[in-house]
Amino acid sequence: MQLNLALYKRLNGYKPFLYNITIDACKFIVNRNSSPVAAFIYNLFSPYSNMNHPCPYNHDVMVDKAPTSHLNQQLTNVLPFPKGDYGFFSIWYARGIKRAYVNVYGTLS
Repeated sequence: MQLNLALYKRLNGYKPFLYNITIDACKFIVNRNSSPVAAFIYNLFSPYSNMNHPCPYNHDVMVDKAPTSHLNQQLTNVLPFPKGDYGFFSIWYARGIKRAYVNVYGTLS
């Protein structure tokens, strides 16, 4: 399973901001130190997700009830982001085929 993660900032439309990476998600779950950027993003959602075991994934991957206070803490205190509107876009691949697009929009204020 491959995963493309991209961060965009809204500046007269959504523009690429800082990161656009593609990782092998199965290898990353086994060795979370292999990609610091992916590890940071994974740690944002992992306490609220069922994506906590190595491949294979034969069930839905879910993020449930991630509080905005947790995300705000991580995005302002741990890794200071400037205030503004952001888009976090991901494309999930299985066997080389695009299987899902997950886009999350938010505002840091």
